[in-house]
Amino acid sequence: MSGFNPNATSWTPSASAASWTPGVPAPAPAPVVEAAPMETDIDENDPLWKAVLKIANNDTDKAQRMIANPDTLLQYPEIAALMAGDDVVMEGESGEADWEKVDAVEAVIEKTEQMNIEPPKPAPVPAPEPVEEEVNEVVADDGDDDDCDPREHVNLVFIGHVDAGKSTLSGNILYLTDNVDKRTIEKYEREAKELNRESWFLAFIMDTNDEERAKGKTVEVGRATFNTDVKRYTILDAPGHKNYVPNMIMGASQADVGVLVISARKGEFETGFDRGGQTREHAMLAKTLGVTHLVVVINKMDDPTVQWKKERYDECIGKLKPFLKSCGYKIKKEVKFIPISGLTGANVLDEVDPSECNWWKPAYTKAENNTSAKTLIGLLDSFQFPDRDASASVRLPVLDRYSDRGTIAMGKVESGTIREGMKVMVMPTRNEYKITGLWAGEEPVKKAKPGENVLVKVHGAGTEDVQKGFVICSPPYCRAVTKLICELAILDMPDNQPILTAGFNAIFHCHCAEEECEIVKIFETTDRKGKTNKNAAFASIGMRAVCMVETARSVPVDTFSHQPMMGRFTLRTEGKTIGIGKIVKLPPKKD
Repeated sequence: MSGFNPNATSWTPSASAASWTPGVPAPAPAPVVEAAPMETDIDENDPLWKAVLKIANNDTDKAQRMIANPDTLLQYPEIAALMAGDDVVMEGESGEADWEKVDAVEAVIEKTEQMNIEPPKPAPVPAPEPVEEEVNEVVADDGDDDDCDPREHVNLVFIGHVDAGKSTLSGNILYLTDNVDKRTIEKYEREAKELNRESWFLAFIMDTNDEERAKGKTVEVGRATFNTDVKRYTILDAPGHKNYVPNMIMGASQADVGVLVISARKGEFETGFDRGGQTREHAMLAKTLGVTHLVVVINKMDDPTVQWKKERYDECIGKLKPFLKSCGYKIKKEVKFIPISGLTGANVLDEVDPSECNWWKPAYTKAENNTSAKTLIGLLDSFQFPDRDASASVRLPVLDRYSDRGTIAMGKVESGTIREGMKVMVMPTRNEYKITGLWAGEEPVKKAKPGENVLVKVHGAGTEDVQKGFVICSPPYCRAVTKLICELAILDMPDNQPILTAGFNAIFHCHCAEEECEIVKIFETTDRKGKTNKNAAFASIGMRAVCMVETARSVPVDTFSHQPMMGRFTLRTEGKTIGIGKIVKLPPKKD
C-alpha cells in the first residue's frame, strides 16, 4: 500500500475526523455548497427525462449532463427501448445496416435539442458593415490622357559588332534632333582630338565614362531620349564586345525595335559577320529577346573603301538575309535595310545627296529590300505595334532599383496599365505593395501604358524587396517557379563539352532575370533533317530539344503562348550563347 509504514506502533486519527463505531454507518459528509443550478425549461413529465433521471439516481445535474451528451445515451437499454417506442428502429431489432443507427442517434440529438438543456445563447451581435477595400480594376481608357503624351513610345536598341559605329550613330541622332547643343559637341571634339580619335566625338555623347572614352568601347548600356512629330524614342546603346554580352541582353530585353549596325568598310564587315563576331550573336539574341522589328543599317557607306557603292551594299545584304532567316526573322515583314553614314548623318534625318549616291532614290521608290522610307528616322516612324494590350494584367520586369526617399524600381511596362495608387504584387516574393509615385522618363504621370520606360515608387518596400529580375504585376499574377519545360534550340556548345546532356549547367536569362540553371531531363530531340528521337539522352549543335530546366532560385516567368515576353529565354555559359528557347509548360499551381 502506498504510504504504509510497517514499523508504526500506533495510529491516531486526525483531530478533525468524526467519531466512528464499527457496525454503524459512517455519517454523511458535510454538504458542499454548490452554485445554484441553471434554470432550464425542462418538461419534468417528459418520458425521456424521467428515464435519464432514473439512470442518474435522481441526480438532476448528472441527468442534465447526460442529456447534453446524447451520443452516450443509447448504451442504456431503457433509453433504447424508449426510442423504439417512438418508432425509431434499432439495429438489434431490424438487422439493417449501420447507417440506420445514425438515424437513431440523430433522433436522440434532436430530442435533446428540443429540451433546451443548454442556457439560451445571447443574441448575435450584428456584424460590422464591410469596409470597401481598394480594388484594382482594369479601367477602360476614357480618353483622359492629359498627363500622358499621345505619341507612342518606342525603345530602340543599337546592336552589332564592336567598332561598327553604334555609339557614333546614336550620338548623331541626338545631335540632329536638337537634343545636344553645338557647344557640347565642340567640347567633345576637343576631348576626342586630345585622344587622337577625332571621329569619336559623337560617340562621347553616349559613352560618358572615362574608361569607355579611352578604349572606345561601350561597356554599359547607354540611355538617351529623342522625339519626333510621331513618336517618342529611348535609345539603348548596347555594348558590342563579347565580354559585355550580358549587358547587351539587358538592353535588348527592353527594346521594341533593334537597329543592327553593320560596317560596310572592307574587312570590318567580314570580321563582325564571321564565326566569333558579334553580328551573328546580337541578331540572334535580339530575336530571342522579343525585338519585333529589325532595321539593318549598313553604316560607313562614306568610307574611302566603299564610297557609297551599290555593289558593296548588295554584297552585305546578300550575306545577311540567309542568316537572319535562320534566326527566325520573316525577312519581308520584320526586316528593313537602309544605307547610312553615322558620322556625316547621311540618310539618318536627311536623305543622302544624290551626287554622292545616285542609286538610293530609285531603290526606295521601288521599295527594294522592304524599304520605302528614304531616311532612318522616317523608317522608324513608320513602324506599328498592334500587340500592346493596355487592358491586360500589369507585367513590369524590374531592370534596376535604387533608394530615394523610398524604393524606386526601374523597368518597362510589358503589358497592362500601371497607375499611381494601385496595389501590386512583387514576384517571386509575393509581397504586396502600393504604387505611390510614377514617372515616365523624368516627368511624373498618373498612369503608364505598355512600352513605357517608367520609374515606380514602391511604398513599404526596401531595396532588398525589389531586385533586378523581379516582376511587378497585378492579378492574375505571374508564376514564380524553379522548374519548367521548354523547347530549346542548341546554337553552340563549350569547347570541352560538345554535347548537351542532363546535368548541364548554364546561366538562364529571361526578361531582366539572370539565374543559374541545370538541364534536368531531355524528353526528345529533333535534328536538322526533322527526325525526332523520343528517347534522346543528349542533344548537339543544330538540334532542337524538349527538356526540363531547373533554376537555383525561383524565377517569375510565364508560358510563351500566354505572355511571349515572359516566356522567352537564353542559355549562356563560358562567354557563349548556348541556346535560345521558349517556355511551353509550368508545374501545376499549388493550392
